Amino acid sequence: MQDSTIIILASARKKSDTLQVVERIFHQRNMHCIDLLDQQIAPYNYEKKYPAEDNFQEIITQCITFQKIIFATPVYWYSMSGMLKNFFDRLTDIVTINKELGRKLAGKSIGFIAVGADPEIPPGFETPFTSIAHYFDMQFIGSIYYCTKNERIKDLNIQKLSEFLKRVEIG
Repeated sequence: MQDSTIIILASARKKSDTLQVVERIFHQRNMHCIDLLDQQIAPYNYEKKYPAEDNFQEIITQCITFQKIIFATPVYWYSMSGMLKNFFDRLTDIVTINKELGRKLAGKSIGFIAVGADPEIPPGFETPFTSIAHYFDMQFIGSIYYCTKNERIKDLNIQKLSEFLKRVEIG
């Protein structure tokens, strides 16, 4: 098992503010990034039949080789991006049809990076992340929120950044 971090990037556009924040935070640090925009992840369905090109199982299999999983998402309508919500919906597969894979998430750590235009992160935004951590017996290690209206990415609040990196034990 690697003792490093995997980033699951869930922005609907390349070169997004979310990607730029991730690059700023993890500059010169050991991490691996999966951009969901480059992946094929079918929506969850009760029949559990997915196209051959569906990448969900492959991504989860990669995630379990890392100790820390950080989700990076823009804030869309006061919530995570639709592609990240779709990814979270597919977690149902690893508690129903592939339970052994789901159990391998126990003991991992998760956190998130959110980027939005509001001065503060929306109330309740953290709930899906903390609840997923609890459900899979993972540790929630924190989050960082970047407001695009308040600061430039290159000037990302160093104190907030240091605190986040300390919580994820990377810095």
